[in-house]
Amino acid sequence: MERDQDSFKFLVGASAASVALWFIPYAFYLVYPFRLFVTFIHEGGHAVATLFTLGAVESVVVHANGSGETYSLGGVPFLIANAGYLASTLYGAGLLVLCRNGRYARAALAATAAGILVLTFFFAGNAFSWMVGIGLTIALVLVACTASIRIAHFFLSFLAIQCCLNALFDLRTLFLISTLSDGPSDAKNLERMTFVPAIIWTSIWIVASAVALWAALRVYARRSVPTYY
Repeated sequence: MERDQDSFKFLVGASAASVALWFIPYAFYLVYPFRLFVTFIHEGGHAVATLFTLGAVESVVVHANGSGETYSLGGVPFLIANAGYLASTLYGAGLLVLCRNGRYARAALAATAAGILVLTFFFAGNAFSWMVGIGLTIALVLVACTASIRIAHFFLSFLAIQCCLNALFDLRTLFLISTLSDGPSDAKNLERMTFVPAIIWTSIWIVASAVALWAALRVYARRSVPTYY
């Protein structure tokens, strides 16, 4: 995939905007929808892993605080437990690669909207999950269908950065939880299955996420070529 001449500027701009939001009072409310988006991707990873290992998904629940759960029967629990954090990181890395060329922005946003709509329609387990799923779907479709290619490209870049940052922040929080408490988590589920400490599983996910993001940035950094809109 060739990188167009605007992709680097958009990625830097999206990164700068994400960092700037850390220092703006109440900016949490501006990025809150992206927090919920990443939760949908995380729980969607669990749901897809359940289905691919021939299990049944009972429901996917997203909470107002950004947490979530996926309730399932059967499947391969080991793979299902691993799928959440890896899915959010890999999805963010995949979006970074797609950001190399603005021609793919609208298609990527539309495909993401379709995935969230399917997850919502079949598995949403509470009213808040329905509201968020439909809201995210509408927002992504509006950007994909009505925004210019350049705006859609920048939005996809910002979405990729937010996805990667939230995935890393979630892993940092999980590392602290695994170290300081016995609170429920995917890592604790794996600890019960394998008798390998939760902090080890968290560390493995952190390393895997770092490798995935490094590989995505390597692909992204290839020589750019001009593309005209």
